[in-house]
Amino acid sequence: MFNKKTNKLRVLVVDDVTDYVEMVKGRLECFGYKVETATNGQEGLEKATSMIPDLILLDVNMPLMNGHEMLEHIRMNQSLDNTSVIMVTNLSEAHDIATASVHGISDYIVKPFNIVELIDKVRFALESKVLN
Repeated sequence: MFNKKTNKLRVLVVDDVTDYVEMVKGRLECFGYKVETATNGQEGLEKATSMIPDLILLDVNMPLMNGHEMLEHIRMNQSLDNTSVIMVTNLSEAHDIATASVHGISDYIVKPFNIVELIDKVRFALESKVLN
């Protein structure tokens, strides 16, 4: 759960919008999280496999591999199947949320969002994971 070197929880932010990724990374680092980023689903899956994050913030609409495909791969990987995932996307239709929920996401946030709300949901997901 905790990285023994830094004693920080690890978060992977996967989204193809660079400004969003940098803003979220900066905010999460201010709260003491160790943050890695990826700009597409394929890169995100590779980073997730190598770093084994405690939480992934995952967009849906991305090049190379979309967020739903990445989420399916995460859940098939035994070393990642316990990783918490929060979908952060502009898709707000019920079928979009249902598609993600089938794969056991922790939460679903629709863009644009309030950064305080995002940080609260990250904290809740990680606290829930620590308690389980």
